Amino acid sequence: MTFVLAIDQGTTSTRAIVFDGALGVVASAQQEFDQHFPASGWVEHEASDLWTTTLATCKTALTKAGISAGDVAAIGITNQRETTLIWDRATGEPLHRAIVWQDRRTSDLCQTLKADGHEELVTATTGLLMDPYFSGTKLKWLLDNVDGARAKADAGELAFGTVDSWLIWNLTGGAAHVTDATNAARTMLYDIHAGAWSTEMCALLDIPMSVLPQVKDCAAEFGQTEAELFGSEIPILGVAGDQQAATVGQACFQPGMLKSTYGTGCFALLNTGDAPVVSKNRLLTTIAYQLDGKPTYALEGSIFIAGAVVQWLRDGLGVVASAAETQDLAEGADPAQELILVPAFTGLGAPYWNADCRGAIYGLARNSGPAEFARAALESVAFQTRDLLEAMQGDMGSVGNSQLRVDGGMSANNWAMQFLSDILGAPVDRPKVLETTAKGAAWLAGYRAGVYPGPQEFAATWALERKFDPMMDPQTRKRRYAAWQRAVQATLDV
Repeated sequence: MTFVLAIDQGTTSTRAIVFDGALGVVASAQQEFDQHFPASGWVEHEASDLWTTTLATCKTALTKAGISAGDVAAIGITNQRETTLIWDRATGEPLHRAIVWQDRRTSDLCQTLKADGHEELVTATTGLLMDPYFSGTKLKWLLDNVDGARAKADAGELAFGTVDSWLIWNLTGGAAHVTDATNAARTMLYDIHAGAWSTEMCALLDIPMSVLPQVKDCAAEFGQTEAELFGSEIPILGVAGDQQAATVGQACFQPGMLKSTYGTGCFALLNTGDAPVVSKNRLLTTIAYQLDGKPTYALEGSIFIAGAVVQWLRDGLGVVASAAETQDLAEGADPAQELILVPAFTGLGAPYWNADCRGAIYGLARNSGPAEFARAALESVAFQTRDLLEAMQGDMGSVGNSQLRVDGGMSANNWAMQFLSDILGAPVDRPKVLETTAKGAAWLAGYRAGVYPGPQEFAATWALERKFDPMMDPQTRKRRYAAWQRAVQATLDV
């Protein structure tokens, strides 16, 4: 039993990856699923899609690897965070589609609570800001707007969960209603200092505590899969939200280490050790991972639109057929045009936290075309990353000299990573293994199962594929970033 099965349930697709005893990838499977947009700023998933794609990809990955459930020591799960579900405890049936982390339907509620002076309690307790991004106000919306939901919740008949909890519930046949500390820390209901659900936050949002799952370490016993799913039971021994799993997968175990993941959104986490740092620059204080009952904290900057801006080029505008085309297009763009795209399609995240502004593009010329749009899209991600690092530097001091490790789909784009290094004025390290999110989940489960070594031995296996060093002159860097800042301010002022 030297194999570990990692489930990576993301915003647009679900993947299952089989890792061997040396944390090498043996086989994988992936399925996309539909996104639902019932109103402007609303984003939903069918809860059943999250489960059926998970089950199907797990079975396919095991078949591709040529192994059975009996060969698997453990399952590790990593998931899109903040996405919110409620279901009936007796039947396991969801009462509504999952409300996705990108969804902004509770903006007005958040503004009201903020105006009433509640954000200080939110930040002091949870490390978060009063924003629709997090699960708490989404859960309140479900209880207030789904027929009969609040009465059932008050009667103890409903279960709330982020995606990890929903998958574990289904994998265990309803035997386990659990989550881990990293996912709990993103709900706006969890006291990250006390390590427990907050009665004050639940009272503020009118959430009955009976709906909440049990919180465990990231490497812990979360339950056993039902035998009939894969042929025999498999223990679920590792869970972490996707950005925290990537932090683990990048072996950012030392304070000061920094990773940035470029998926649908972009998320930068800075390990701050065993002490939570309160941001003065509207970053989030969160739990990076929790092992043996001890949380390690992080500062996090969240960008809502990163890889999603390339999806927009492909699916919305039709200017590219695949994400890979953006590299050649960007390289061939007219250097005299400096389009600036502010991709606030669902508002702006850190450090602005404006849920209501929308995207804009500046500097259009008559001959602006697909190449210039592609370059502006890739540059927007780098500009937003610098926003995050500037905020982190304001909170911590020397972040600009920290080691930045990148991962996620967009990190494979050489042009984008070179521009990132250029606009940061700092090196960017890309590892040999870009599947760091799934690797982190696999390591957590395998570590608990005794298959993989401890944190320091695991960290020693991290390997560099390419280092990007800045090539842009300081004057150009200053001018380009100043233009970005003006564009953002103009977008916020609309």
